[in-house]
Amino acid sequence: MKADLLLHPTPAGLHCPIGSFYVDPVRPVDRALITHGHSDHARAGHRHVLATRQTLDIMKIRYGAGFCQQEQAIAFGDTVHIDGVAVSFHPAGHVLGSAQIAIEHAGTRIVVSGDYKRGDDQTCAGFEPVACDVFITEATFGLPVFHHPDPLRETAKLLHSIAQFPGRSHLVGAYALGKAQRVISLIRRSGYDRPIFLHGALTRLCDYYQEQGVDLGDLRPATIEGRKGPGFEGEIIIGPPSAFNDRWARRFTDPLIAFASGWMMVRQRAKQRGVELPLVISDHCDWPELKATISEIRPAEVWVTHGREEALVRWCELAGIAARPLHLVGYEDEGD
Repeated sequence: MKADLLLHPTPAGLHCPIGSFYVDPVRPVDRALITHGHSDHARAGHRHVLATRQTLDIMKIRYGAGFCQQEQAIAFGDTVHIDGVAVSFHPAGHVLGSAQIAIEHAGTRIVVSGDYKRGDDQTCAGFEPVACDVFITEATFGLPVFHHPDPLRETAKLLHSIAQFPGRSHLVGAYALGKAQRVISLIRRSGYDRPIFLHGALTRLCDYYQEQGVDLGDLRPATIEGRKGPGFEGEIIIGPPSAFNDRWARRFTDPLIAFASGWMMVRQRAKQRGVELPLVISDHCDWPELKATISEIRPAEVWVTHGREEALVRWCELAGIAARPLHLVGYEDEGD
């Protein structure tokens, strides 16, 4: 069947009229399929939500137990049928529980990537290519300028700075879901076994990752109670980027501000945020990975969404693959 009849963009998000459901809708709907727990994809207020168990748990942590009226968990690789439409979830490699969603009916299969990455990440299941007729890919870093470096090499910059400036507190900005836990994991893989201190906004999600078997080591609250003087000299403190603009950040000794994000490739962004140590650690594909993924899957058609759509559409056309931008609105870069 024609792909547009199976799935098409609407103001509320990607809609499957045959199955009467939406994928990552940006407004409350009757039935929502959610790729992952970042707030630009997972919103509260839907009547029925289908997602992986981990994504449902994360939504509950972020929004409370009443985030939807009815929830349904699905395991990677399992298939459910919704009004004759076969739906299955597959690892996306973005954050814990993140999934691509395959939607199939009358011989046509569409895969919605959600946000995804191809790099190694020990805090979530790795991306698995899924054969399809139409691949709907994000393009957050869909420009040829974006080539992300080895994240362990970026982590080494942080540890080198601590050795070089032992009298300074090192404050690392990292988004609460996915990025903070990945940064901690990278620090541990790099041999750092000292306590890492957390802003309170990160505690519950870090606890959940550890409950799910992700070893993050010794994590402690970044509070001044029980410490002599300002303290935290030579320590790593991780918090949400927004916290670095308020009084919380001023409690630390001569703080050195770092920020972990793929956007730290753009020097102006680092400068605007007052970042002294930019760490280019991304949870999205860079330009070579986007191209390699499309080449590996070999879909008949590619739809590009929430990102730098035009460049990737043009690359597909030059490669002989039909492509078009979806121009969906309401999706930001919270996870990066």
